[in-house]
Amino acid sequence: MKLLVVATGNPGKLREMQAYLTNSGWELTLKPADLDVDETGETFEANACLKASEVAKATGNWAIADDSGLAVDALNAAPGVYSARYGNTDADRISRLLRELGTTKNRQAQFVCAVAVANPAGEIVLQSEGICKGEILYETRGDGGFGYDPIFYVPEKQLTFAEMSPELKKSISHRGNALKKLVPQLVEMVG
Repeated sequence: MKLLVVATGNPGKLREMQAYLTNSGWELTLKPADLDVDETGETFEANACLKASEVAKATGNWAIADDSGLAVDALNAAPGVYSARYGNTDADRISRLLRELGTTKNRQAQFVCAVAVANPAGEIVLQSEGICKGEILYETRGDGGFGYDPIFYVPEKQLTFAEMSPELKKSISHRGNALKKLVPQLVEMVG
């Protein structure tokens, strides 16, 4: 088994990535708690690459990182890379977004996730992007998920992310789409 450091301190994100990489030949672990990487990139891709590269160099192991967020058409793709910093809590972030959208009829939005894998020297060797298109509701619905999930509505499923089962969300989510593209390449690298 090859070690792959997940450039996050979030155990939930580790479990999510482990689910995609089961039986892949990779053993996933969290980055050291004291290793923080500032997300100074202007795109999701730049931030994912920055985190993967820095964690790989610091640990001397392969590293995988993702950066994701919500891009709302009527807000010129905001909150974008600032999605997690759009307020102090999920409720604050949702409230601010709904306030800024107001009664705007164009509610089109997409969740975007960029994933990058770096070798132990910090060189980016794999990248992918996943997108899930949807709409922003006028009010929250559902009590599952986190972040913007209660206002992100997927018309094809007629549910918000917060109303979906974890399995359904995983099958259509931006992070799931990005990881699905990488898994065959990661498996090949171990072989």
